Amino acid sequence: MPKIGDIELPDFPLLLAPMEDVSDPPFRALCKEQGADVVFTEFISSEGLIRDAAKSVMKLDIYEKERPVGIQIFGANLDSMLQSVEIVEKSNPDIIDINFGCPVKKVVSKGAGAGILKDIDLMVSLTDAMVKHTKLPITVKTRLGWDEDSIKIVEVAERLQDVGCKAISIHGRTRAQMYKGYAKWEPIAEVKNNPRMHIPVFGNGDVDTPEAAMKMRDEYGLDGAMIGRASIGYPWFFREVKHFFRTGEHMAPPTMQERVEAARRHLQMSIDWKGEKLGVFETRRHYTNYFKGIPNFKEYRMKMVTSDDAVDVFDTFDEVLEKFGDYEFELQAP
Repeated sequence: MPKIGDIELPDFPLLLAPMEDVSDPPFRALCKEQGADVVFTEFISSEGLIRDAAKSVMKLDIYEKERPVGIQIFGANLDSMLQSVEIVEKSNPDIIDINFGCPVKKVVSKGAGAGILKDIDLMVSLTDAMVKHTKLPITVKTRLGWDEDSIKIVEVAERLQDVGCKAISIHGRTRAQMYKGYAKWEPIAEVKNNPRMHIPVFGNGDVDTPEAAMKMRDEYGLDGAMIGRASIGYPWFFREVKHFFRTGEHMAPPTMQERVEAARRHLQMSIDWKGEKLGVFETRRHYTNYFKGIPNFKEYRMKMVTSDDAVDVFDTFDEVLEKFGDYEFELQAP
């Protein structure tokens, strides 16, 4: 059984990836209910935290029912990162995760996220300093390398482990790939198979079917899977993977009633947490997947993603249930 510090995890845990404007408390709660074993916050700017920026500070909100939960921070300045560790500790997470993988230009241009893959020595020294600055387990999420010619992930992972990193999640793309092409899991397996590695190695990237998760476990031998895009608007992905692991069969997809109920709860929790305007706006990205595959649904989807009024969106959910309540979603063939 893998462990992150003293945190015991089930065999081959499923982790909810930190995703900007996605993995907030309402969505994490839904994923946790559906079987996510570890959840992570959206990534939080260390500079934003030390400036007390409202959006960054708000992302520190975590709740008991989420545990184990990790707060993820990013930055490239040592003082800022150490100050942010002290701020994060006050929220009492189970894990502090460092983002060394975000490929977005505004992050990379400051040397943070995947930008730090150009300076492995800095990556290691930052991790080392943060490990020494807290009693909480420090973990890292990163990519294979900056580009195809600079992949040194086996060496990087070993060095991070040597300075006290307690687990590493590796996205199987380079920064140059962004989110294009396919994720390569072979280099992640090389990290896992390095005889000097003893911390958990989690795979990330293209885990979009139960079969993919099983392949990551059985063929590549990784310690767990970090799930990102496959879960957006579909928190049931976690339970479906676990069902497939147990039975070798695909689970019946959620019914229309389950989908509408989840969308309702998601929206209401978002409004309760961040107010109506932001709650309505930031939940929109999930609706396409909540109601994916339903014929003649465009009119209702457009109402959901264009209305600024929560009452209108809730009313649309009622209309959907009334019109499509008997719709049967197709079972994915094994």
